[in-house]
Amino acid sequence: MELLNTHGGKPAASPKQTSNNMRSMIKNLAAKLAMPQLPKSAMFWTGIGMLLFFILVAAFGPLFIHGDPNAFSNDSLAPPSVKHLLGTTLTGQDVFSQLVIGAKLTLLSGFAAGVIATTLSVIMGLVSGYLGGWADDVLSLITNIFLVIPGAPLAIVLSSYVPNTSVWPIVFIVGLTNWAWGARVLRSQTLTMRDRDFIQASKLGGENNFRIIFFDIMPNLIAIVASSFIFTTIYAILTEISLSFLGLGNILAVSWGNMLYWAQNSGTLLSAWWWFLPPGLCVALLGSSLAFINFGLDTIVNPKLMMVPSKNRGKKAAE
Repeated sequence: MELLNTHGGKPAASPKQTSNNMRSMIKNLAAKLAMPQLPKSAMFWTGIGMLLFFILVAAFGPLFIHGDPNAFSNDSLAPPSVKHLLGTTLTGQDVFSQLVIGAKLTLLSGFAAGVIATTLSVIMGLVSGYLGGWADDVLSLITNIFLVIPGAPLAIVLSSYVPNTSVWPIVFIVGLTNWAWGARVLRSQTLTMRDRDFIQASKLGGENNFRIIFFDIMPNLIAIVASSFIFTTIYAILTEISLSFLGLGNILAVSWGNMLYWAQNSGTLLSAWWWFLPPGLCVALLGSSLAFINFGLDTIVNPKLMMVPSKNRGKKAAE
């Protein structure tokens, strides 16, 4: 026998209906916070596969390397062989061991700098675009200053004043000099969203600014944040490797940038190709994998590419 409520005689919701309503609310919230449908392009999944390969090498490769990659030996500038798969350096260090061990530091420093830069861009962009007024003026002024100042020269100048005993000062410098572009994009998107009906409904419901910015606006910009993170990570990895190549990082650490630094500093770029070519190719492939992922995400972020068939996307992107 159905229970009747006291207003209108309609049947009250049963426990089963209440449970279904709760599941529906949870699904709607998860869908709101979830990433939009992943691209189906072959380029995107090729980039994912390449990136996963480097991550697996960085995570599990050191388990198969026995011995110190910086250990000296008498095999100076030995070409690739069974004993040394990628040859040796001027001081007899195994290039293959350094390449595998260096992948972890290169990926970790690049992604850490990307996280720092993306976090700053999200905070600065969303807060500036939503609050408006004097807060927007101040935050926009700071963003414009960082946009005008070239990131790479600023990173070089700052790195010359910090101790190079660790890679983390370089990571923070790279992260602090590469957030402005993403903040500008997120600010412009936030300006178009802050007056929409669901934001006004949240304001009328008494929600505070923090919850509106990070729980109502930000979930709708996840695709843009992800694309900004990938782009920033590419630039951060290249900047970190460039600083290491110039000798502004911790030259005793094993990384791809330091491998290139020691190969150039030893004057063997024209003779020992096996010393600089493997890390150079790894940097190029890692950057390409992230670029492929970013191109795939562009089909979500760029409205012109959302409804365009895959064979015509290249033509639309060029326009």
